[in-house]
Amino acid sequence: MASTTTEATNEQRDNTNNNNDDDEDTGAQIAPIIKLEEVAVSTGEENEDALIDLKAKLYRFDKDSNQWKERGAGTVKLLKNKHSAKVRLVMRQSKTLKICANHIVSSTMSVQEHAGNEKSCVWHATDFADGELKDELFCIRFASLENCKSFMEMFQEVAESHKDKEENKDATVAADELEKLSVKEKKTEEETAVKTEPATGNEEAKAEKKSEEPESST
Repeated sequence: MASTTTEATNEQRDNTNNNNDDDEDTGAQIAPIIKLEEVAVSTGEENEDALIDLKAKLYRFDKDSNQWKERGAGTVKLLKNKHSAKVRLVMRQSKTLKICANHIVSSTMSVQEHAGNEKSCVWHATDFADGELKDELFCIRFASLENCKSFMEMFQEVAESHKDKEENKDATVAADELEKLSVKEKKTEEETAVKTEPATGNEEAKAEKKSEEPESST
């Protein structure tokens, strides 16, 4: 009986040693079958500078149900294009990065504080987040009053700067039109003066020659 117990113990010890041998790290390195390469992901914001970057929650007003509906929580940015200087508002959801707002900030826009919450503000925009232009009424809520004020001030500053540029452009166009009109009037005056000038040169000689011819006798 003792012999049988001893043999079982030895067998268990051998099995344990074999398992340890199997788990032992040999130091060999196995190369992956497929080599994965890094892929650059484009966000579409590479040629833009962020004027503001804040966390917030966005809502849109649904006319059919006559109530506010959440568009998502994430990061809202005001992005200025490095070439055209145009500024657009972009907001993406935090986890999915889905775009929930994407529109140009134009001179006709204005942002106002929400009457029911001092940390929120509202504005109208022609949005392209869903792949087609839609007139939307947005409401955005921030975690702090300071962030809300920063957003409103930057938004309004951008809108007013575009308004000033458009006014300057209109003034330049008007000045160009007046300049063209002045040139046309000047040319017309010169042409009129040429037509009313007295005959000179050959015309005077012809007139003198005619006066010297004898009158024909009858």
